[in-house]
Amino acid sequence: MPLVPFLKMFGRLLLVAVIILAFSAGLFSGLNAVRERDWKERFATPLMDWLAVAPHPQVTYPWLDRLYGLTIRPADESTLSDIAEERLSYGQVIASTEGLGVRLRRLTNDGAIIDVTLRDLYRDVCEATALLVLTHLNGSPLQERPAIMSNLSESLEVSVAPVTDDSERIDPATLERLVERGLAFVQLDKNASARVYLRLADGAVVQVGMPSPFQPLAWSVILLVFLVAATIAGFFLYLLLRGVDRNLRSVESVAVRIARGELHARVDTRRGGLVRRLGHSFNSMADQIQRLVEVQREMIHAVSHELRTPVARIRFGVQMIEDCATDEAREKQLAGIDNDIQELDELIDEILTYARLEQGGPIMSLREANVADLVRQVVEEQQKLAPEMSIEAEFVGDSDTWGLSDVEPRYIHRAVQNLVGNARRYANSTVRVRCQFDAQTCRVDVEDDGPGIPESDWEKVFTAFARLDDSRTRTSGGYGLGLSIVRRILYWHGGQAFVGRSRALGGAAFSLVWPRRHEGAPAPAE
Repeated sequence: MPLVPFLKMFGRLLLVAVIILAFSAGLFSGLNAVRERDWKERFATPLMDWLAVAPHPQVTYPWLDRLYGLTIRPADESTLSDIAEERLSYGQVIASTEGLGVRLRRLTNDGAIIDVTLRDLYRDVCEATALLVLTHLNGSPLQERPAIMSNLSESLEVSVAPVTDDSERIDPATLERLVERGLAFVQLDKNASARVYLRLADGAVVQVGMPSPFQPLAWSVILLVFLVAATIAGFFLYLLLRGVDRNLRSVESVAVRIARGELHARVDTRRGGLVRRLGHSFNSMADQIQRLVEVQREMIHAVSHELRTPVARIRFGVQMIEDCATDEAREKQLAGIDNDIQELDELIDEILTYARLEQGGPIMSLREANVADLVRQVVEEQQKLAPEMSIEAEFVGDSDTWGLSDVEPRYIHRAVQNLVGNARRYANSTVRVRCQFDAQTCRVDVEDDGPGIPESDWEKVFTAFARLDDSRTRTSGGYGLGLSIVRRILYWHGGQAFVGRSRALGGAAFSLVWPRRHEGAPAPAE
């Protein structure tokens, strides 16, 4: 995957992750801030309700003023907001964070405001509640204690129970604090419920079980934050994938249009970085398909035209045989028919070769072969076909030394043969095959002293079934496929074929250039 699209996608995902984390953290913090305030007020409500109805709490519980700054003032001296005063009028407890502590307020039955400040809300409420229990149990007869414990448990929403030898064993550290202070606060974990042990005046030990402390990681909060985070992630993922889906749909629509026969349809690759490469590849495939379809159409049209002439001559020859009066005339017609059949066979061979090279190419079995020997073989074969002409091979410098190359000998032989045969057909008297081989490349130039090719037609000559003189007689030779086959052979060898003008002979000059070595070709035998 390219680095730039990867970095863009990674950056977007990272941004989404940061947004989700920030929003989740804010939501978690906000929810817990509301929950904690509500918990503080609910947790302190039993204690504050008890003090609100108790007659003269400062006298009854003198330690409240000393330990927790208990004050009772008239309601008209309050500086609370209208909402807070309304809540007080409903008998609710108001908790507010001030400095390092929590300030609790509650309206008494007399219309005054009772005010308590606690440093550690949970521990201080637990100990204050336990001291209330201790105060009432110390002043009660032994036989009335069970009823008082039950009443205190119900009113203060705690569990008050005596500690016996059979009920629970107190650890030495707790027992030591209990002996020293008469009270021992025990909380095994910050999220666990606390217990307060009390030593009464007669030596009895009482345990006060408190409600659970505030739980910030409640399942309801976690589930809500998770659902909100999942919703945000799904929304951003939809936004990120919507563009990809839109671009994929555009590719799909183009594919449907091509399937309907609109071969000119192409994917717009100007937008959509993630599928731009897919779009380019798809367009390349569409170009190749369109080119192959056009080539097929041209071939069908050209082949039908090419076949018409020899077939017509064969039909005419067959009709003429019926009218031949002598064996000599009959033999002449049969020879003409045989030549026409041979022409058809050559044409079919050319068409099959071109189709195989054009539509995906042959399975090239590259191996080391001596290109110089192949050139000499072609020159010798063509010289026998035209003994009146001068067809010669020329090797520049030490080209013979670098003649070994990774090629498919049969196809390279065919390419050079097509060029030399074409030059022989149009040359006046001389055809020269000039070879330049070095460590990197092989180059074969075929020149003739014929009329040459106009520069405007240099590219046209490599087009299938193209003939510059528009003649289709046997004297002009060929079927317009030879040079197309040459170009495709060089293409599959990683090279090029091009045409120009011969400076030395004045006619046409065709050149073949390809690399000497290919990766993956078999190593030369030693």
